[in-house]
Amino acid sequence: MSAREEILDRIRAALSDQPAVPPVPRDYRRTSGLDAQALVALLVDRLVDYKANVFVEESDGVSGRIGGLLAGAGQFVIPPGLPAAWLAFDTEPARAVVDSLESPLSIARLDAMDAVLTSSAVSVAETGTIVLDGSADQGRRAISLVPDHHVCVVPVESIAGILPEALQRLDGTRPLTLISGPSATSDIELERVEGVHGPRRLDVIIAV
Repeated sequence: MSAREEILDRIRAALSDQPAVPPVPRDYRRTSGLDAQALVALLVDRLVDYKANVFVEESDGVSGRIGGLLAGAGQFVIPPGLPAAWLAFDTEPARAVVDSLESPLSIARLDAMDAVLTSSAVSVAETGTIVLDGSADQGRRAISLVPDHHVCVVPVESIAGILPEALQRLDGTRPLTLISGPSATSDIELERVEGVHGPRRLDVIIAV
């Protein structure tokens, strides 16, 4: 018998005379019941409250909006699977630097980037949270945490109303990054400091 098995046996013996634990009720809400228009409005409200910059664009306007947001940037990092149509604005392809699992950029190189452009996996309207799961259009977690400016595209069909609804769409074995506004924290005197744990500026484009 291993030490682990021995410890567990002792715990079971110590608890043997305790009443059985009742089943955990799971009758909580699993969907919000909101339509797409209401989901967008709620997500925008939450993101703006978190001090993110939010833009609602038709699919054919996404590239132009990205171009405007990155107009002042030099080089910016992108994941390998980013839709090519989103980069149609870029007349200088050398500006977009691809980071991949096979050829990851160093932390120093990422820190030198002016911005990062990614898509997103799921967003939770009620909490204003954007979830990245490391898919090809989102990339490694590091690229969304090191550069100071994050431009994130949220497809409207990826917006969930509440967290239980969002979790059903996610694979919990993937590296999940949850983003609720620009990185910020407060010291003991409640002085807000931005950019401590991630990008200081977050621009969100909701593609409808």
